Amino acid sequence: MPVWREVMIRRATASGRGNRRAARGAPSAQLGSPGRGSRARSSAHAASSPNTLDDFRRLAARCTACDLYKRATQTVFGEGKRRAPIMLVGEQPGHEEDLAGHPFGGPAGRMLDKALDQAGLDRSDLYLTNAVKHFKWKPAEGGKRRIHERPRQGEVNACHPWLQQELEVVRPHVVVCLGATAARAVVGHPVTITASRGRVLSSTAGHAAIVTVHPSAVLRAPDDAARRALMRRFVGDLRRAARAARPARDARR
Repeated sequence: MPVWREVMIRRATASGRGNRRAARGAPSAQLGSPGRGSRARSSAHAASSPNTLDDFRRLAARCTACDLYKRATQTVFGEGKRRAPIMLVGEQPGHEEDLAGHPFGGPAGRMLDKALDQAGLDRSDLYLTNAVKHFKWKPAEGGKRRIHERPRQGEVNACHPWLQQELEVVRPHVVVCLGATAARAVVGHPVTITASRGRVLSSTAGHAAIVTVHPSAVLRAPDDAARRALMRRFVGDLRRAARAARPARDARR
C-alpha cells in the first residue's frame, strides 16, 4: 500500500471513530461513561495518527507512490515555520537538495534568498516545499552530472497528498507558486505564468495563490540585462505576496 494512502486511511479512521463517539454521546451519557480500556485504545490510536509536519516527513521518507524514489537519493520534504503566513512551492528538489535533503539549497535557492532579502522577507518566517519531493534527473551526455528533468503530471499527482498535508498543517495565508508545475499542483488546473501573474488565484483548498517564475528561470536568463529584469519582476511578486499576507503575519506574531 502506498504510504500516502496509509496516511489517509489512518486519519480517516481516527476521524470516523471520533464522529461515532460524538454520535453515541447522548445515549452513552445515560448508560454511563465508556470504560478505561476504551479510552486507552482511543488515546493510543489518536497518538499513532500522523498530525505534525515531522510525522508526515517521516512517512514521506518511505514513499513509493511513483518510480522517482528509485533514482533519487532521498525524499526532500518541506521545511520552515509551522504556522508560516506564506508558503513557497517549487517544482522539485535539484541535485544539491537531493544530496543534502533540504529544499532550495542549491543555486536556485541562493537566488531565491537574494530575492527574499530584496522583498523584505525572512526565510525563517516562511515555509518552503516542492510539488514533487524526489529529484527527477537524467545523466548529462558524456558526463556524470545529473540534469534536471521535468516531472510528468502523473508524478506530480502521486506526490500531491504530501503537499495537501503540508497545506493543512501550515495553513498559510498566501501560497506563492514558483513556476507552472507548482501552480498547477496548487490551483488544480493548468495555468500559465504570463496569464496568471499579478492576479490572486485560489488553491484547491481555498488559499490565496500567487503565481511567479521559479528562481531557476532568473539564473537561466540569456544576459545580465534580462536577468535584472526577471529579478525585478520576481521580487515584485514576492512583495505582492508579503502585502497580501501582512494581516496574517501580524496576527501570528
